[in-house]
Amino acid sequence: MRRSVGRLWSLLGPFLALGLVMALFAALLPEQFLTGYNLKTIATQTVIVGLAAIGMSFVIISGGIDLSVGSVIALASVVTALLLRSGSSPVAALLGGAASGGLLGAFNGFVITRLRIVPFIVTLGTMGIARGLAKYLAGEQKIDAPARGLDALMWKTPEPAWLLLSPGVWLLLLLTALAALVLARTVFGVHSVAIGSSEPTARLCGVRVERVKWIIYTLCGLCAGLAGTLQFARLTVGDPTTALGKELDVIAAVVIGGGSLAGGSGSILGALIGAFLMTVLANGCTLLGVPNYVQEMLVGAIIIAAVAIDQLRRGADERS
Repeated sequence: MRRSVGRLWSLLGPFLALGLVMALFAALLPEQFLTGYNLKTIATQTVIVGLAAIGMSFVIISGGIDLSVGSVIALASVVTALLLRSGSSPVAALLGGAASGGLLGAFNGFVITRLRIVPFIVTLGTMGIARGLAKYLAGEQKIDAPARGLDALMWKTPEPAWLLLSPGVWLLLLLTALAALVLARTVFGVHSVAIGSSEPTARLCGVRVERVKWIIYTLCGLCAGLAGTLQFARLTVGDPTTALGKELDVIAAVVIGGGSLAGGSGSILGALIGAFLMTVLANGCTLLGVPNYVQEMLVGAIIIAAVAIDQLRRGADERS
């Protein structure tokens, strides 16, 4: 019974938290927060963290961590800008930006699995490598480049109007549904959960742990790279200093959504709700005039609270 209640809370907790936060800001800002334009703004701003959270969900579910996603977003935005400035098509620039993230993710997976170094250390190192590479490619300055229509992906008022939300939001929803299907219905998803639950047991069951981990970190890099291309679409500049600390927002989104830093559990839909909650929190605080440093403190407190709740839930499950 106690375990069933814990699972129900894992499913409904993120939705309840989001509802409470939205109700709070709606009460404090009745004429500003629940407007159509502001809700479209929130949805569009969720895209960057939401895309990165899809890949991070697989990493955390498998018992790992990736601290490099913020730097990968910056690197991908720079690569996208450079490709556009050189005359590449928008599609080629988008694919190139995403591929740059995938390459770094593949490197993370290779080092973690072949050299057997803990993910925290590896991705802490590649966080600096990716940020430094982005600054090198950009000459330590922002890169202005013609958007060539790529910016339309992040327009708050899309064309055609019947889309209602920006194409980037629809892309996020499509990839969320696809990733949820992969996690729940494919061998790869089952193996990801098995590795996070108990890696030795997964090996005994015949799971090719190194291969699965390598794919997971490559996938995480691809998602962060795609987020970086859409960051360019949003800002229309390649900025090597963008997304500083964004990895904390991404990790917080996954943990709020029910992902356990101990591995073995998590939800793609929950991560999306967590990303939306983080954006709602930032948007509401901005409208209220709350200083940025207070928002950063709130993010840190949310991560601690979410992990504490997860530890209590896991302890209760073990005792039952």
